[in-house]
Amino acid sequence: MRGEEYMAKIVNTSGKRKTAIARATLRPGNGIVRINSVPLDIYPNEMVRLKIAEPLLLIPNSIEGIDVAIDVHGGGIMGQAEAVRTALARGILKWHNDPQIKDVYISYDRTLLVNDSRQKESKKPHGRGARKKFQKSYR
Repeated sequence: MRGEEYMAKIVNTSGKRKTAIARATLRPGNGIVRINSVPLDIYPNEMVRLKIAEPLLLIPNSIEGIDVAIDVHGGGIMGQAEAVRTALARGILKWHNDPQIKDVYISYDRTLLVNDSRQKESKKPHGRGARKKFQKSYR
């Protein structure tokens, strides 16, 4: 086997929510999930941590022997959390290639596997936001 190297299995997935984009890389390892190089166990906000951990709680032992590195940017903390959980769930599904996992995720919450396409409506002229208009004082 000269010149040929052993190729480890690597899975790349992504998730989006509003303006947040998460990219996940799954490779053989010790079952550690890192978001922007921070382990999930010590991720700052507890609400965000629970949101991200949903795919792991639905399928116990799903990342045993897998290291997950997720890079996320853009948006706010909850938008990023939902983008991360989508990328993570898609990665687990792609790694195991098991239709039962897909059924569990879809029956729990469709946005685990499908990006939420809703975006902020753009601001229009003559007002403070998308719909609100400046008040008229005549008439």
